[in-house]
Amino acid sequence: MNLMCPARILLLPGDVQDAAVGERIAQVYAATFDASAGARLAERLGVPLTVLPDLVRRPDAELQAVADQHRGETVVVLGVDLGLKLPAVVEHTGDGWTRVATDNERTLATYEQAADKFRESIPKDPHYQLIDLLAGVVAPGARVLELGSGTGRDAVELERRGYLVRRTEATEAFLEMMRADGHDADRLDAIADDFGGPYDAVFADAVFLHFERTQLAEVLRKAVRAAPVLAFATIEGSGEEWSNRYLDLPRHFVMWQEEPLRELLASTGWTVRELIRTAAPRRSWFDVVATRT
Repeated sequence: MNLMCPARILLLPGDVQDAAVGERIAQVYAATFDASAGARLAERLGVPLTVLPDLVRRPDAELQAVADQHRGETVVVLGVDLGLKLPAVVEHTGDGWTRVATDNERTLATYEQAADKFRESIPKDPHYQLIDLLAGVVAPGARVLELGSGTGRDAVELERRGYLVRRTEATEAFLEMMRADGHDADRLDAIADDFGGPYDAVFADAVFLHFERTQLAEVLRKAVRAAPVLAFATIEGSGEEWSNRYLDLPRHFVMWQEEPLRELLASTGWTVRELIRTAAPRRSWFDVVATRT
């Protein structure tokens, strides 16, 4: 334990089911009426659970005591309301509790600042191979939820082929870009928001590569409830990295090997129909189409 570093507290809603916990957790704490959910989560994580009877009545004092005990560690707390949208990671500063931006939120901030530069840096053509994979499973006329539409280039081709596309984005700059091009586009954060639906397919080109592994598991579970078909592209490799390449601002990338990726899809309710590995100048990509198991 690093006693010089503050504790990081992951606040989760009390009705948590499958929490996206993407880092090493030292302990789970819960309010009395969230003890059952806390016990399930603690068992899954293999860590102790402590029930805090006064957590709701005096959250600041209880959280401070937890933070003092766990300097340099990350803990989960269920059933406390600091007026934040949950889940949220907080740290205590001299002025109180501060929400800590996630890696994905920092990446979204880069896209907000550099949307035009991103548009200039990517190929002008849509991702034909991934769209072809989708077309091999889903007929024209199908309703497609596109996660992370970005510049909208893939949606244009999907619509040209006869699909009904719901463009969505978590980045306001891309939403404005697509609307300026004459398209409807909805704000949707794939990690935090419900997908709605039902749809005939979910399409995500170069989006999942920004999600932590546990975050991606949750997104895949939401996708399997939303549609029977999933088409996506992500990068091959090991580990994670931050990169300023192309945009001169940091973006977080999570790489996948084929077998762990297949295992994750199977565990979240998907059966891989096709997985194509494509070599690119700097790295290789996986184009995947899967169907609901």
